[in-house]
Amino acid sequence: MSEYILGLDIGSVEIRAIIAKKDENLAVCGMGKAKTYGVKKGIITNIEQAANSIKHAVNDAVKSAGRRYDKVIVSISGAYTKSVPSQGIISVPDHEIGITEIKRAMQMAEHNANVPNDYVKLHILPYDFKVDEQDHIEDPLGMSGNRLEVSTHIVIVPESSVKNLTKSVEMAGIKIDNIVLSGYASAISTLSKDEKELGVALIDMGGATCDMVVHLGNSLRYNDVLLIGSTNITNDLSKAIHTPLPYAEEIKLSYADLIDEGKREIELPVLGEDESTHSVSLEIITNVIFSRIEETLMFLAKKLDESGYKDKIGAGIVLTGGMTKLDDVRELAMAIFDSISIRVARPRNVSGLYEIAKDGANSCAIGLCLYGFGEFTPYEIDSNGELRYKDEVIKPSNSNDIYAKEIATAIDNENGKRVEVGVGMDKNDMTLPKLPEPNVLKKFWNYIKQLF
Repeated sequence: MSEYILGLDIGSVEIRAIIAKKDENLAVCGMGKAKTYGVKKGIITNIEQAANSIKHAVNDAVKSAGRRYDKVIVSISGAYTKSVPSQGIISVPDHEIGITEIKRAMQMAEHNANVPNDYVKLHILPYDFKVDEQDHIEDPLGMSGNRLEVSTHIVIVPESSVKNLTKSVEMAGIKIDNIVLSGYASAISTLSKDEKELGVALIDMGGATCDMVVHLGNSLRYNDVLLIGSTNITNDLSKAIHTPLPYAEEIKLSYADLIDEGKREIELPVLGEDESTHSVSLEIITNVIFSRIEETLMFLAKKLDESGYKDKIGAGIVLTGGMTKLDDVRELAMAIFDSISIRVARPRNVSGLYEIAKDGANSCAIGLCLYGFGEFTPYEIDSNGELRYKDEVIKPSNSNDIYAKEIATAIDNENGKRVEVGVGMDKNDMTLPKLPEPNVLKKFWNYIKQLF
């Protein structure tokens, strides 16, 4: 019998809930989205509001899937996290290394880690083993030796942040099985085996933050976050053209199509004046959007330089997330990252509601589902302090999520009719100005070069 996993991506702008099962590929069965309230820059600022947003997204996902889930994997923003390196050394009494010895070595690294008192360990990720005098062992399982040494990358997070996240999810009636760093989850769903082997930087460009992780060989080696995202573009645009935020967001996503159609000016409502409109030059809009994307990429390039891994990422940089939907992000990134190979990615090997996989904004939520099905680094100690390893038998979860059962019961009782259950959020019914039908942008880059 298939197990169904809920991947819950708690973003600063939107909460995305995806329910999936595992066949040959990951099969997406349902998805729900909700505008995020009570979360700013990845940090929970109002537990009750966050819980209501979570409940609304999960409500829609369960109704879309037509069934409840068995296990829940939740993301935590890189805005909370730090990382520390650590090593563990043990003796091998029976001279053969098994899972027990690998776990002991990782636990020793955990014990030796310099972690502040108010922090807890989210992931303990081994990236290099040493057996006796033999270095750079990827997997020591089954090898003979007297001594096992491991180097680890440990992701840590303030204990209070985990408690706030857990409380928000539990207030929505949901029991968490695992918490996963959002950038790690996005890497699981987008990176290929070859990219990981060669070394790659994954950047998930979201609404309010950009998560960066570096994957070398068999594990993560670096994680960081930039507290800037696509909402910064919307905010700057709203100020520059003096129009309400919803209209600025619509223009941000549609401006390229307007330029392609040869538009020079458009009519937009005036901020603070319900019935007034004014003409706005597309040149101003282009300048604002281009400048903010360029600034964001320059900050990310600086972080990569400071990480010390820029020269180790043979596969280059992979971009994903909602911000990558803006046109010419890849071309700008290639210019700013000194011609490092750039790939814009979406989740891979996904079936079912395949159109969900076409959106890079779903990379994290789909990665969370994959994590729940056992697609993680070869070894790790997870957020529950348990050893996870490749080819392990994933135990079914004994989920008692009351809310999910209520929704599933309502669906069954109504013979599949979409029934609203639980607390929902009020939706913004504002009608945006009618914009031209979207066309494929072909001339934008030449247009930019003329401006600059």
